[in-house]
Amino acid sequence: MTPGHHQAAEAPFDWEALRKYARDAMSRAYAPYSGFPVGAAARVDDGRTVSGCNVENAAYGVALCAECGLVSDLVAGGGGRLTHFTCCDRAGNILMPCGRCRQLLWEHGGPALLVDATDGVRPLAELLPDAFGPTDLTER
Repeated sequence: MTPGHHQAAEAPFDWEALRKYARDAMSRAYAPYSGFPVGAAARVDDGRTVSGCNVENAAYGVALCAECGLVSDLVAGGGGRLTHFTCCDRAGNILMPCGRCRQLLWEHGGPALLVDATDGVRPLAELLPDAFGPTDLTER
């Protein structure tokens, strides 16, 4: 670097823009049984934003969480790694992903995935300690 020139600092991540994507996805949720629409959105390492909403079913156990739709959007769009994640309810309040969904996020984002948590942004490794992942299948 030449004297007098400064490297530009990386801009802080725009969590509010990501939350807007999640709220938009939530507005399209199919939740006639619970009445609890959920939306999720994530940034991908290539700069894309992916999203999903919950889709319920009369057979409650086969309902799809918003994170399922998000991961499907990720894979259908060419894959990649999730870097930032948020999830919201009908009012736009931050929701924490359930255990099953944390496992989905681990598979596609890993321990460093930044999660917009109710108590601040946290890496997924803090929300899913000692997680089981793809390397457990290949290293054992």
